[in-house]
Amino acid sequence: MLHILNIRHLYCRSNINIFERWKTNADLLVTYKSNKNTPHLIVIYKTCQMIVGQNAHYQLYSLIGKGFTDAISVHLAKHIPSGVNIAVKRIDLETVSTEIADLQKEIALVQQLQHEKILKFYTTFVFNRELWIVMPFMAYGSCKDLFHAYFTAGLPEQAIAYILKDVVKALEYLHSRGIIHRAVKASHVLISATGHVKLSGLHNALSMIQGGKRLRRLHDYPATAVNTLLWLSPEILEQNMAGYDTRSDIYSIGILACELANGYAPFADMPVTQMLLAKLNGTKPVLLDSRTVSELSGVNSNTGFRLNTNVAKDSPAYLRTFSFAFHGFVDTCLEKESHLRTSTTSLLSHAFLKGLRRSTSDVLPSLLQPVTPLTDISKLAKVEDPSISEILQKTQDVSVEDVWIF
Repeated sequence: MLHILNIRHLYCRSNINIFERWKTNADLLVTYKSNKNTPHLIVIYKTCQMIVGQNAHYQLYSLIGKGFTDAISVHLAKHIPSGVNIAVKRIDLETVSTEIADLQKEIALVQQLQHEKILKFYTTFVFNRELWIVMPFMAYGSCKDLFHAYFTAGLPEQAIAYILKDVVKALEYLHSRGIIHRAVKASHVLISATGHVKLSGLHNALSMIQGGKRLRRLHDYPATAVNTLLWLSPEILEQNMAGYDTRSDIYSIGILACELANGYAPFADMPVTQMLLAKLNGTKPVLLDSRTVSELSGVNSNTGFRLNTNVAKDSPAYLRTFSFAFHGFVDTCLEKESHLRTSTTSLLSHAFLKGLRRSTSDVLPSLLQPVTPLTDISKLAKVEDPSISEILQKTQDVSVEDVWIF
């Protein structure tokens, strides 16, 4: 049962755009309208997530990420009363290629979801043509960040197993609600300072429940597919009348597994056209290790519909050997025909994941050594922007101490 929303007015500069947020049944939506004559910004908070009090404050620190041709930036920040580090995603609504309606859907969707393996939003508001999304700060960053930090040739197999277990749990939750993620990749898998894994990137998610009915197949093509082509299943890329369902995410898990194991996604060294043809023709990627690398390099390759790739003679793949269970897990996920792929529930019973008895947070930090999480942000550069300082001061009467929990 959702609580009634509290409304507070934050007065800002006189020529800003006005955005209103309101609750409709179970959804929290954002709508946009321009009005230069009304000098205020309306911000609506959920009482179950926001508690109005005194002396609350955000402090923005360094820029930690960008996207969509610089229209989206992510800053490290701190919630002063609780001392909790947070992340603030700022979206320039005038230059971002994403439609306002798509941003509405993402916010509404995340607000509805309640699962420990899915990244939540603490709150959202708009200031000076920017949509601000306040989220937990994941101190290890994304799995892609781990490649840059230390694991250039891929993560340890046991770390991959625990990460994939939690990603599959998140997808099992989404699929049970008829939601297809459509953007499962390393940059959307985040890890907190305590080793908790969270799935993000729900801007491409699509519900199979439409018009009050759960459809068997969908045909919508992701609006921002250019950034996820390597991870998308053949049936999504094919764009035919057969459509696709939740099993398209299973294919993406297989690509993610290869990405985590080798430090880059399969097909990454191919032109887009060649990659599309390879997927549609049933070419199946494999993990690169000492078992497969000799088959995939040289003129003697006899791999049938396996993905051939150029492997350097000094490649770390020659020095690694993954378990047969891991190879089998990837093979199961990357079936070209979607009906041959298993479900998320069945994947959790696969030999590669079934034996993981301990909690991910108990073991993952040690498996990621020598990489350590960023926890002390006090020495980082603070954002010095008068307009930002203004909105931070305007929010000083909003307290969220009771809900800033990872």
